[in-house]
Amino acid sequence: MLLEGKRLLITGVLTPQSIAFASARVAQEQGAEIVLTGFGRAMSLTQKSARRLPSPPDVLELDVNDPTHIEALAGELASRWGRLDGFLHAIAFAPTDALGGNFLDTPWESAATAFQTSAYSLKALAKGLLPLMWEEGGAIVGLDFDAAFAWPLYDWMGVAKAGLESVARYLARDLGEFSIRTNLVSAGPLRTVAAKGIPGFQDLASIWGTRAPLGWDVTDPDPVARTVAFLLSDWSKGISGEIVHVDGGFHAMGADVRPRDGEAGAAASDAGAEGPE
Repeated sequence: MLLEGKRLLITGVLTPQSIAFASARVAQEQGAEIVLTGFGRAMSLTQKSARRLPSPPDVLELDVNDPTHIEALAGELASRWGRLDGFLHAIAFAPTDALGGNFLDTPWESAATAFQTSAYSLKALAKGLLPLMWEEGGAIVGLDFDAAFAWPLYDWMGVAKAGLESVARYLARDLGEFSIRTNLVSAGPLRTVAAKGIPGFQDLASIWGTRAPLGWDVTDPDPVARTVAFLLSDWSKGISGEIVHVDGGFHAMGADVRPRDGEAGAAASDAGAEGPE
């Protein structure tokens, strides 16, 4: 199995529809031993979802913005396993006034929260868990949403994701000497609890399938989860500082490759109207 014998930390599990949950399930199916993290009011959701995994794992408390939480997490993993082979960073948050077309009016405090939670936290967690990984190496994987574009209504979360991409590159640079790989998976839109908090998500999701040449199922996180498993495995030992797009090919297209709903019939009607008399 791809992850046989690996000991992995999976953050960000909320509901069984989440990418992190699918990643945790695939990791277990591929032989990994895992621990989840949760925090605050969402802790009960994480614990409930953990019970639906093939082998229900423990859930440890982690506020990734609190250094004492990271220190306690590292201590618990050290006493439990003695080492860590990798972790999935699936943590992102932006206040409501940092989303939804409010870009010019967003206060610094909200922008800073988005950046700290969604980007800086990758560095904070990597630094805190480094003593568990530097002897034998390992893999760090983060979840991304393509920051090469300015998406409608995504606003400061988009800026935070751009920061995340840069943080990952610098971690790849600085952790390479310890044989620790750092990569991101840029997923297409998926219908998760987190996505519900993004204004205009449904509009974005509805057009994805018209541009993605492979098509795109917003209810299926498995393609993303399997890519996460690959990047956490020894099969990716030569890959670091990379952003792997799992989006049906959307990122590589300059225009739609198939008609949007309702456009095919209109196009046919127009063609008929302009045909020979």
